[in-house]
Amino acid sequence: MTTHLVTGAGSGIGFALAERLLERGDDLVLLARSTERAHELREDLPGATVLVADLADPDSIEGLDLPDRLDSVVHAAGVVDLGPVADLSTSAWAEQLTVNLVAPAALTRAALPAVRLARGTVVFVNSGAGLVAHPGWSAYAASKHGLRALADALRGEESGTGVRVSTVYPGRTATPMQEKVRRQEGKGYDASDWIRPETIADAILHVLDLPPDATIPDLTVRPAG
Repeated sequence: MTTHLVTGAGSGIGFALAERLLERGDDLVLLARSTERAHELREDLPGATVLVADLADPDSIEGLDLPDRLDSVVHAAGVVDLGPVADLSTSAWAEQLTVNLVAPAALTRAALPAVRLARGTVVFVNSGAGLVAHPGWSAYAASKHGLRALADALRGEESGTGVRVSTVYPGRTATPMQEKVRRQEGKGYDASDWIRPETIADAILHVLDLPPDATIPDLTVRPAG
């Protein structure tokens, strides 16, 4: 039996991945930001174990009762708030850097002994903004560029332990986050224009299920259109 720790399972890519993992009978550990949200996740994803930790407060990750063995940790949670550097508030910068970068680093540190024991995989769900920063995307792109650096450093540090580290760079995907982005861009949202979350989930499953003789350090997925 394989066991996976997934963040961001409340919606979008994280939810699609959690559904896939549960459907095939894997054990699943999820994080919820509050007790109320934990109850909702247990109802939406029956069979999953849900722990409470708020990624906006990385100190809450300390002391989590994680499994002794984890075949993977998938960082799929994230927040976005667009705006030019001239206007973007300090709080907007702080929230995006904390949730998108600091929290994954803290959770990886906490989970690493269990991942090492399983010779498992750490997957960082990044973004095209982790490769190129466009106007209006400064804070989000900075957090995602930092996430790429975290993954690259971790990959080198764990190269002798059997732990594999992969970064997945989805293009625009039909998620609630994308809907918010389109509103902030002043544009309409049509889910059919973008990648389905299930498609990204399947790409992540490919990374997780790769035989032990190979690794996929970076995987970019773009809309076909």
